[in-house]
Amino acid sequence: MNSYSEHYSVMNSDVLNAFKELESLDGPIWFADLTFGAGGHTIAIAEAFPNAKVLSFDQDLEAVTAGRARLLERGLDDRVTIHQDNFENLAEVVQGKFPEIISSGGFAGIVADLGVSSHHFDCDERGFSFRGDGPLDMRMDIEGDLTASDIVNNYSEEEIADIIYTYGEERLSRKIAANIVESRSQSPIERTKQLEEIVFLSYPKKFRHGRTHPATKTFQALRIYVNRELGVLENVIEQLPGLMRPGSIAAVITFHSLEDRIVKHRFRDLSRNDQNMLELMTKKPILPGEKELEENSRSRSAKLRMMRK
Repeated sequence: MNSYSEHYSVMNSDVLNAFKELESLDGPIWFADLTFGAGGHTIAIAEAFPNAKVLSFDQDLEAVTAGRARLLERGLDDRVTIHQDNFENLAEVVQGKFPEIISSGGFAGIVADLGVSSHHFDCDERGFSFRGDGPLDMRMDIEGDLTASDIVNNYSEEEIADIIYTYGEERLSRKIAANIVESRSQSPIERTKQLEEIVFLSYPKKFRHGRTHPATKTFQALRIYVNRELGVLENVIEQLPGLMRPGSIAAVITFHSLEDRIVKHRFRDLSRNDQNMLELMTKKPILPGEKELEENSRSRSAKLRMMRK
């Protein structure tokens, strides 16, 4: 098992600053971290609110195992529970296993950091990145059925092109899909470096060495499709109003336009329904400051949106 090292949690201070006002809420205070990862947001919240409890989600067994050990080391295991599951099942899990959250009125604060964890990008064996060579996997839940290799080797050319265009916003999706099908007719595409080279050579020579690597959008598209990321995001946002107590705040950090568009529109729609009693805190997203950009280059595409009940 590859260890989950501690890493820089994007926009952590912005989330904590927004959550500060929650200290004045009466009764038990519960927080939810929907994307535990290496535990940066969870640990920061638990340490900032000594009397609070945190329910954290992660579908990756490696993250859950490493996280529980880290919480034990920090003496936080009595106040933080990591539940191994897709956060799409948030409402079902809370209602079925944590009724005390419902009886206390709901969560005081909810955070979701939708960026792929540094561990996933840095671990070649998980197949999320083309910086190293690894199996073409991309499953956040290693027990999931569908891998990126399944798609590139078994889906039709049209299906592959549609996935790359829809989830990667890649204008050369048809060319890339055609070259994937041509390449797999010679031998299966099973490694990240194989796919990287196919996409790289699909680009005209004059566009191969821009600021963004040609394979970035294709890898993003396959990852999103494999993990149903956009559908999961839409589903969990719909659950939030019923799980938030009066005065509570929900904060979502996105890393690409497809995610941000969903959060922007769904938050707006929820706030317009008077029954939800929600208001937007961010008509425009909060962006990382200069200091954070200097300390963590991966934060450059982050956007934070929040709403209050």
